[in-house]
Amino acid sequence: MTYETSLSKRPRLRFWGWGYESESLSPEEDKLIESVAHQFMPAGTVEAAPPSVDDFDLRPPRFRPPGKLEGILSDTPFDRLAHCYGKSYADMVRMYLRQADNAPDFVAFPRNEEDIRQIFEYAGQNQVAVVPFGGGTSVCGGVEADVGASYAGAISLDMQHFDRLLDVDGIGRRARFQAGILGPDLEQALKPHGLTLRHFPQSFVFSSLGGWIATRASGHYATLYTHIDDLVEATRIVTPQGVIRTAELPGSGAGPSADRLILGSEGVLGVITEATMRLQRRPRWRASATVAFGNMGQGTEAARAISQAGLFPSNCRLLDEAEVTLNRIAEQPCSLLVLGFESADHSVEPWMRRAIEIARDHGGDVPADGVVYSSSDAVSRSGEAGSWRNAFIRMPYYRNRLTALGIIADTFETAVTWDRFPRFYQAIRNGLVAAIKEITGQDCGFSCRFTHVYPDGPAPYFTFYAVGDTGGNLRNALDKWRDIKVVANRLVVEFGGTITHHHAVGRDHRAGYEQQTSPLFREALAAAKSAVDPHGIMNPGVLIDPANRHIGITGALADKYRVEKP
Repeated sequence: MTYETSLSKRPRLRFWGWGYESESLSPEEDKLIESVAHQFMPAGTVEAAPPSVDDFDLRPPRFRPPGKLEGILSDTPFDRLAHCYGKSYADMVRMYLRQADNAPDFVAFPRNEEDIRQIFEYAGQNQVAVVPFGGGTSVCGGVEADVGASYAGAISLDMQHFDRLLDVDGIGRRARFQAGILGPDLEQALKPHGLTLRHFPQSFVFSSLGGWIATRASGHYATLYTHIDDLVEATRIVTPQGVIRTAELPGSGAGPSADRLILGSEGVLGVITEATMRLQRRPRWRASATVAFGNMGQGTEAARAISQAGLFPSNCRLLDEAEVTLNRIAEQPCSLLVLGFESADHSVEPWMRRAIEIARDHGGDVPADGVVYSSSDAVSRSGEAGSWRNAFIRMPYYRNRLTALGIIADTFETAVTWDRFPRFYQAIRNGLVAAIKEITGQDCGFSCRFTHVYPDGPAPYFTFYAVGDTGGNLRNALDKWRDIKVVANRLVVEFGGTITHHHAVGRDHRAGYEQQTSPLFREALAAAKSAVDPHGIMNPGVLIDPANRHIGITGALADKYRVEKP
């Protein structure tokens, strides 16, 4: 038997960083990255060389599956490396260090549910862990096959062949998809029907519908339909014990919802194979504006008032002064509120006018020509809002090279109530800036923006840039990142935020998740897992331990993440 042939049908991903292998930075982007590095390391730095597949001496597979699985399994070095990690900073650095100790033994490319059933059957009988893999964009250790020592090995289960639109109901604006479909393919399939899912996370190009559901992902839009939860009508999940399928209904009060358990389950119960999604007509009317404030406090009060006014803007993204400065968005230091409205049914001018009135009531300044209206499919990319959006989309690509230059460039996100936010913001900013100075010995870049706003609170998203190492020794940078990440997670939980608003729990946030949730609830979740996964093979180490196994904290923070349980 041979398992050496790749069964992937997608373009090759950059296994050590963000994007496809064929993509590259422009000369202008390279100059921008070098200027950022010079800002933090004016004396210069040694740039680490990106790895190639031949640089790795992977452990041979620890088991040999039966011949009936030969047609769906691969053990090529590239496939194993491409499924070794997600796309967090720590994942990238470990690839630069040629460190792939937990590469899966095999990568499975099932083509139907029977293939999945056979993989589960073999894995359960032979104590092999199975880690579901959608687009591989996890930034919290969610797809890493670091499953502890009690398993005979691990299979990464790649869902890329489950990529079809199955049914469309144009009357009810709903559609059923296979869950491995990527964002661009999903939207392209809906375009002839004049429909859209309207869910655009930063990872949109590379992430899958099943991944969005499994991680309770949020899209780009700031209010109303923010989480994928809001868009799911029904799901189908294959577990080691069989299939759970929920009813396609606009709403139901018939007991606890199985969908609510499947959403955010992060692969510990089974693998999502289908989902029926609520859709919308493609927008036609749009309005965008940027509002400048003297400080973050003024902008916060304006964002709160707008979120509580029932206007439901598509964009209500507040950038603090540091975020504006770091991204070179405005000529003068200020806090910026990026506002947007859109509709498929009517002009949005009255909503924008009212939002601007509220912003001005809280000290906001809008230039006379600072509002743009459109009544076509074209989306404005001009002005300060366009500049910020371009930086937002390209930042994961920039981090590929920033990492090689020794810069720790990372983010973390949360949500907190409005009454707690002022103290929370100061505590996070002051605490982490001080910690980074102590850990690295140098000042850092640190900024905040709101990605989403709710009537009861915002979702702050923090970005930091710090010096990892100037001599090309990225192992030092990784150690510093680990210390910084522990402090960030501790501060977020200590001052009343959620450990994650939309990046998921994975392995990196598990200790914070245990602080945030009730022990009794986790016991109930473990009992549900035992019912559908009696051998504990599904993504062990994420969210909870399987029954009768102690996995604990694994992944990038295994050695340093020690948050005390309450």
